[in-house]
Amino acid sequence: MALDQSFVGRTYPPTAPYEVGREKIREFAEAVGDANPAYTDAEAAKELGHPDVIAPPTFVFSITFKAAGQVVQDPQLGLDYSRVVHGDQKFAYRRPVRAGDRLTVTSTIEAIKSLAGNDILDIRGEVHDEAGEHVVTAWTKLVARAAEEA
Repeated sequence: MALDQSFVGRTYPPTAPYEVGREKIREFAEAVGDANPAYTDAEAAKELGHPDVIAPPTFVFSITFKAAGQVVQDPQLGLDYSRVVHGDQKFAYRRPVRAGDRLTVTSTIEAIKSLAGNDILDIRGEVHDEAGEHVVTAWTKLVARAAEEA
C-alpha cells in the first residue's frame, strides 16, 4: 500500500538535545578512517579557527537518522520498516559540528513518491544548537521495497 501523500510537509517535534563529546568525535573519525587532526586534537582545530575539535561531515548522520525515527515510527504513516533500505544522504552545513554542541533535530517529510511499487520517503532534518543557530541540514532518502507477491 502506498504511503499517504498528505504527510508531505508534516514536521515532527524537535528531539531532546544531544551533547556532542570529544570522545564520540574521535571514535567516529577512527571508525571512518579519517585521520584529520582537527577531529582529535583541540590545538589543531584551533589553528584552523575552531574553538574545539570538530566532527567529520558525516558524524551528524547518527543524530539525524535517530531523529528520523519519529517519522519512521509514526503509525499513521504506515511505513513497513522491515522493507526499508537507506537510499541516499546529503548535508548542507552552515558550520562544522563541534565538541560541546548541544544539538536538536527537527524532522520534516519533504516528499513521498512511488516508483515501481516502491515507496520513496525524503526526510529533511534541521539541526540547531542550543542558542538556536542553524548548524546543518541533512536529507535522508528511505526506500520501502515493494512487497513480493505470492
